[in-house]
Amino acid sequence: MSVEDKKRSWKNIPELAALAEAFLFAEGEPLPVRKLKQILECSDAGFDSAMNELARKRAGSGIALVRTADEVSLAVSALCAPAIRAENERELAREIGDAGLEVLAILLYRGPSTRSQIDYIRGVNTSTTLRTLLSRGLAQRTGNPNDAREYIYSATAELLAYLGVTDKEQLPDYMAIAGELSVFETTQAQAEHEDEPL
Repeated sequence: MSVEDKKRSWKNIPELAALAEAFLFAEGEPLPVRKLKQILECSDAGFDSAMNELARKRAGSGIALVRTADEVSLAVSALCAPAIRAENERELAREIGDAGLEVLAILLYRGPSTRSQIDYIRGVNTSTTLRTLLSRGLAQRTGNPNDAREYIYSATAELLAYLGVTDKEQLPDYMAIAGELSVFETTQAQAEHEDEPL
């Protein structure tokens, strides 16, 4: 560590705390203490001072600094946690409705799909429905290796367990429905291709 880095960690603790907060926010999940110290390029004492400053700055706000011996993260503060919990419970109490069931059927019988593929099969925008399914743990989202601008959605293991199956092929009429979905997509794609002007 350079002398300049040591000065930064000792003489400008508020700036170091702000930088730590920005990295924790950008990460969106707990960061190992070791990694955050590396990112901040500060001494142990400078890190502790910065964490104390950040905790002081967050006191009384909606976001709190959570720190263990090994990890640091930002989380909803105890002050706001009851309101967030109540809203989550209200959201989870709502039925997923026909739209949710249709999207789950696509994820189960078609398999991992992008939102545009799901929208195409259903004929309507599914962003709100997907958000509901994600919040309930019925669907999961991962990055699309073929297109960084979109995600791949798939059914979760919890959903399969809830349905009482260990593999999606155990779902009722799996082969027939999966085959029909595939034929539908192929037929639609061919029809659109034929309609294109020459």
